[in-house]
Amino acid sequence: MNGSNSNAQFFGHFGSRIVARVLVTIAALALITVEGGSAHGQSASPEDSATVQGSVRDSGGRPVAAAIVHLQATSGPQPLTVHTDSAGTYRFSALGHGEYVVRAELAGYGKATSGSFVLGENQNKSIDLTLESSKTAVSDPGAQTEFFDEPSFTVAGVTDSTNLGGHGSNTIARTKEALAKDTVSLGSEPHAAPSLATSLSSQERYLQEAVAREPGNFAANQKLGKLLVAEGKAREATRYLERATELNPSSYESAYQLAIAYAGSGDYQRSRSHVRTLLTRGRDAQDNAALHHLLGEVEGKLGNPVEAVREYQLAAELNPSEMNLFDWGSELLQHRANQPAIEVFSKGDRLFPRSARMLLGLGAAWYANGSYDQAVQRFCDASDLDPADATPYLFMGRLQSAETIPSERLAEKLERFVRLQPENPLANYYYALILWKLRKGPEDSANWTPVESLLQKAVRLDPKLGAGHLQLGVLYSEQKDFRQAILAYQKAIETSPQMEEAHYRLAQIYKRTGENLKAKQEFEVFDQLSKKKAEEVERERREIQQFVYKLRDPAAATQPQ
Repeated sequence: MNGSNSNAQFFGHFGSRIVARVLVTIAALALITVEGGSAHGQSASPEDSATVQGSVRDSGGRPVAAAIVHLQATSGPQPLTVHTDSAGTYRFSALGHGEYVVRAELAGYGKATSGSFVLGENQNKSIDLTLESSKTAVSDPGAQTEFFDEPSFTVAGVTDSTNLGGHGSNTIARTKEALAKDTVSLGSEPHAAPSLATSLSSQERYLQEAVAREPGNFAANQKLGKLLVAEGKAREATRYLERATELNPSSYESAYQLAIAYAGSGDYQRSRSHVRTLLTRGRDAQDNAALHHLLGEVEGKLGNPVEAVREYQLAAELNPSEMNLFDWGSELLQHRANQPAIEVFSKGDRLFPRSARMLLGLGAAWYANGSYDQAVQRFCDASDLDPADATPYLFMGRLQSAETIPSERLAEKLERFVRLQPENPLANYYYALILWKLRKGPEDSANWTPVESLLQKAVRLDPKLGAGHLQLGVLYSEQKDFRQAILAYQKAIETSPQMEEAHYRLAQIYKRTGENLKAKQEFEVFDQLSKKKAEEVERERREIQQFVYKLRDPAAATQPQ
């Protein structure tokens, strides 16, 4: 389905998770600041212009990402809460005069609290905190973190079965799979902005010159290798990181970056070997969580899904960050372990209630498990977190495209989508589609005009939107305007030749208007495409093996609400 660049990115693959996250880490050092809201949840008044910012680091001086930071006014009600970014920094803005305390926490660490301080009008206060690693989280493998005392399930193996479970037709089954893929794609971080890319390129030139002058300079080789990984040049990065590791074998950071570079260049066996070696060094919980997460990605690439999901689980238990929980849940969902995915995403949603992708993953898992209403609720909740973000609406559109009974709540949200983004072709298309489905029956012509207007706008904004042309054909067919219907179906086929439904509906129109030869030709194309599509779907299903999981306790079979 074609649309704006952002829409194309949503339906496509966002690139390597490993490379993208390193790039985001470097970007954060220069650009990223996480901001809290005003102290009273309202827009800032002139006198509410003070800020509190700082960083959270571990006892070794390394930045702690995804730490929870609370700002509590001694005379205020609920504290403000933000999460540290990839550089371990946080920020609260638009604060009023008063006395405050800052507290930071993260599973696997102890809590850190500042002393109370008075914040004056227009004052900027910097508060840095240090989290001490929890001894039990590192030394006692049996000690559980905040995530679960113990997950209620265990993945026992895989099967080639393609039984998707749940309800509905093959269209619904395909939609379940598509939503799972879309959820997995959300695990890839966005790439750096063009201005940042320019900055990184400048740094690369500087470091290249430094290495050329001093080939034996450990720091220059390490920094250049790490930067090349961030720029997506993993294969090129390996030579510098290998040299850095040879120059300083005790450097954990060099070895870790080399494992990432091997993975990014497709040398998964060497990456796995490096990660396993690093895991024997006895690092703290956060470092070990990062290693298990990387190992999960590598095992997945090596075709070992059971090992991959277990590594993601270990990463989440050591450090239940938003990323670790989401990637664990999406791995379960991708392999059709729907109930375990619901469990993981539900806990992730409770720990990170402002995470839209956690809600989207939870909605996709509920839908895969056969609960349309639960899916609608989660997708709508995700759209309410940031109404300007198109991603939740695209999940809604995918959902309602497959369902014959539309949701009034979805219609309300999709109306907001088109109102906020009137030039988005998919916003116009999805809202038109749900309005069409909300008719009382074929004789209900009340919304024909707005539906046609929305569809015409959608295909004008994106002439290659085959689904929009198809729906126009459906509209004209119902109006018995067969000439316009034929033109619309032909346009749909021109833009999307593999769209089976367009060929089928065009054949029906030809048959109805007496053009039997053309009808026969279109029916033949439809049969060929349907067979080819069924073979492709079957192959894709076989490639993604289904997890076989067991519930540890009969009481655990109850799905979380």
